[in-house]
Amino acid sequence: MTVAPILRVSALTKQVATGDTRLTILGDVSFEVNAGEAVAIVGASGSGKSTLLGLLAGLDTPSAGRVNLDGHDLFALDEDRRARLRARMVGFVFQSFQLLGGLTALENVMLPLELAGRADAPEAARAMLARVGLAARLDHYPKHLSGGEQQRVALARAFVVRPKLLLADEPTGSLDATSGAGVIELMLGLNHDFGTTLVMVTHDEQLAMRCRRIIRLAAGHVQG
Repeated sequence: MTVAPILRVSALTKQVATGDTRLTILGDVSFEVNAGEAVAIVGASGSGKSTLLGLLAGLDTPSAGRVNLDGHDLFALDEDRRARLRARMVGFVFQSFQLLGGLTALENVMLPLELAGRADAPEAARAMLARVGLAARLDHYPKHLSGGEQQRVALARAFVVRPKLLLADEPTGSLDATSGAGVIELMLGLNHDFGTTLVMVTHDEQLAMRCRRIIRLAAGHVQG
């Protein structure tokens, strides 16, 4: 059975004005990602990795090229429709966790469910926090959780809506080796169990090797 690509990137280019010249951050980047695949995007600092991730999410707009997400041409949609598509299909995990400090772990995970109008938000959030090993930390605020625990909450929040695509930007960048390894095991396990497609930016070659495929960027261009 042929697996259809969930993500098609075609001749994606991003340039910014710097005085009288234009700086190319990404140049003519093209690739496909199949549904359920785990792909790492690697490259040196300044190679365009995070810019590419923002474009894949429709959080930024390209100077040229296309991103097709599950049959939707992202940049043929206006900003509101891109936001609705993102809310329905895409989950995010960031290096800096991006948890809301005034909400407990449970409330952070419930939030995307409540925004989607899910009546089962408390039950679904509790089950997901148990899945990431935090059943005993539901009522803790982020400041009372370790870095590894905060990233587990972030993983639970991302996966609780069962996104088709998970975008992760240096998910272990703020963690020590032990905590980072635990988070990666969880993320790849959830990716497998839920059939989510994972696209992850990382500078960690060992982490990248855990993915099915590696896309290497250098000076804004795909290598090889």
